[in-house]
Amino acid sequence: MHLTLYTRPGCHLCDDLKETLLRVRRRQAFELREVDISGDPALERRYGHDIPVLLLDGVETARHRIDEADLIRRLTRAQAG
Repeated sequence: MHLTLYTRPGCHLCDDLKETLLRVRRRQAFELREVDISGDPALERRYGHDIPVLLLDGVETARHRIDEADLIRRLTRAQAG
């Protein structure tokens, strides 16, 4: 499974989501790619201040927040196919 996190420096919600991802990763394996939108005009237009955005295998699965239990459910569902 591949997770992509759209983020930017100084975003407290992004930091919160990163912490959640690290806790969940201890229980369930996944690849994580962080993308800083601040250097990309197209991503800035697309997401602006509406971050963090989390994609699971290329599909948006969360915006702003997701709790650990919900993220684990989504990862489990995706893994089951």
